[in-house]
Amino acid sequence: MPHTHYTTLISAANLHERMSAAPGSVLVFDCRFDLADPSAGETAYAAGHLPGARYLHLDRDLSGAKTGTNGRHPLPDRASLVATLASWGLNAGQQVVAYDAQGGSYAARLWWLLRWLGHDSVAVLDGGLQAWEAASLPLAKDVPAATQGTFKAGAPLQVTVDAAALVRNLTSHELTVVDARANDRYRGENETIDPVGGHIPGAKNRFFKDNLTDDGRFKSAHTLREEFTALLPGITPEHVVLQCGSGVTACHNALAMEIAGMHGAALYGGSWSEWVADPSRPVATGPNP
Repeated sequence: MPHTHYTTLISAANLHERMSAAPGSVLVFDCRFDLADPSAGETAYAAGHLPGARYLHLDRDLSGAKTGTNGRHPLPDRASLVATLASWGLNAGQQVVAYDAQGGSYAARLWWLLRWLGHDSVAVLDGGLQAWEAASLPLAKDVPAATQGTFKAGAPLQVTVDAAALVRNLTSHELTVVDARANDRYRGENETIDPVGGHIPGAKNRFFKDNLTDDGRFKSAHTLREEFTALLPGITPEHVVLQCGSGVTACHNALAMEIAGMHGAALYGGSWSEWVADPSRPVATGPNP
């Protein structure tokens, strides 16, 4: 019997069932991270993780080299990311599940990156580590041995735009930019991470945590569709660009839109941290336009 193909979310119960029934059919990655303490996720992984899970580090594995002008978490080199994933045993077409303990904000980055590499059999554990533990499911401390997989990149299933396109958009207004950061940072208040506060002129604000219910799971597809449609009235997803501080939590909005059945939004990977690295690019402050 063929296995169910998960492309957005998977529940803790379904993941546990899959791991028990066909352990080799699913590859689990722990993406826990803390921007304020970049070693915290790895430390938490060592203390206990989903059985068989491998650890991927946001800075080392899921981001590329920083130049000082390309943002805090530039997209990784495609070939390097393919090599990393294959070295952890990823095979072509294999089901991947990503999880974290931060509402999916880092797991969604891996979800987006795998789709960017042409791999659609990837889902985020809904509710993360907390949902797994709430279901009284076991954790392990052993690190699985690395085994070489057959994974190769295919045609991207996600599209990107660069800063130049968004500078042109300031006059053409063909694209609608959606900023995933917290409302106060979007407005230009309480900025502690980037040197300049504010947002890209014309951008709308959709804080990524608004995609979640109080228990840390994603809202229903119906609710997400209603909320994104209200934010983007009459705007097709192909004309939407998602960004945040550094291209990480923007992927959470990308996942939410995919769950909602709204396909085709682009990612501005450099995001705010790249935008403000060039002082010639304009900055806006204040509430939603």
